[in-house]
Amino acid sequence: MKHKEPIVLIGGGGHCRSCIDVIEEEGKYTIAGIVARDQLHSEKVSGYEIIGTDADLPRLVKECRNFLIAFGQIRSSHERMSYFRRLEELGATMPVIVSPYARVSRHARTEGGTIVMHNAVINSGVCIGRNCIINTGALVEHDATVGDCCHIAPAAVVNGGVTIGRGSFVGSNAVLKEYLTIGAEVVIGMGAVVGEDIPEAATVTGNPACNRGRL
Repeated sequence: MKHKEPIVLIGGGGHCRSCIDVIEEEGKYTIAGIVARDQLHSEKVSGYEIIGTDADLPRLVKECRNFLIAFGQIRSSHERMSYFRRLEELGATMPVIVSPYARVSRHARTEGGTIVMHNAVINSGVCIGRNCIINTGALVEHDATVGDCCHIAPAAVVNGGVTIGRGSFVGSNAVLKEYLTIGAEVVIGMGAVVGEDIPEAATVTGNPACNRGRL
């Protein structure tokens, strides 16, 4: 039996539980425990112990090199970005996690710290940046580019050739027309149908999507 490397998860909420399920199914890593972001508590997360808080990260990185940021993002990516930078500075490794029930083209590129969840599809020519969430059942079509620290929510559709800037969120069941450019730090609401380019830091909702400006 191939040796499984340990990995530590940062989170403890619902997204962390979903990440645990993906990691268990993938079978490459064994979960060493969970880091709580604020205060230590005794509750387990899907059977795994809370082994520390933020203050323990320097020690934990020395004990276990692999980490995954296992909390989500909607309106802001700043917290995920901050943890990612800190883990990099401490020398942690943040591997790509891919569900065995996802389909990732061998001609796509997915960078460190990203998780691709059950039934997601990443097609040929796609570039997914670091520290992203490609959530359950999401579709990222051919030649699309997703910047660092983005969250493509469940069942969202990113059509071919779309470019999404760093730190953006695409809500559940949203659809992005092919070859659009979406700026950094954009929030696209659940079910939105986006047919035009979106500027940086905008929030768009509806069908057809309407730019609500900076919220």
